Amino acid sequence: FPSLTVSENLDMGAYLKRPETADKDRIYGLFPQLRSRAHQRAGSLSGGERQMLAMGRALMIAPKLLLLDEPTAALAPKLVDETLDKICEIKSLGIGVLMVEQNAKAALRRADRGIVMVMGHVRLEDDAKNLLARPDIANLFLGG
Repeated sequence: FPSLTVSENLDMGAYLKRPETADKDRIYGLFPQLRSRAHQRAGSLSGGERQMLAMGRALMIAPKLLLLDEPTAALAPKLVDETLDKICEIKSLGIGVLMVEQNAKAALRRADRGIVMVMGHVRLEDDAKNLLARPDIANLFLGG
């Protein structure tokens, strides 16, 4: 919600939950940059900060599973690694993560399992490390 502040966006994430049970401090602990921007309009955030806010908003209801669609799209290479590392941190909190990501190598380096889809069909499914280790998979699907 670009016209709302960071804080208001987090409130929207907790819309379905009783406001007194929502824990913005937990989100600000996970994404410290958002705390300093709490009163700033979301539309003025950088791409990386917007991704943090989107994940933070989704985490406001304390989900068991976080679904992410291309969380590193259009981010600078340094931010790609930071974002994927933050996703690992979220996973370490006991929250399952299901992610669709075109930056496959970087994502598989941090994943437990990987699924390769071609034209909407599952072609391969294996432990992420096994997929990364296969030269045929690397050449066909992971950019060599």
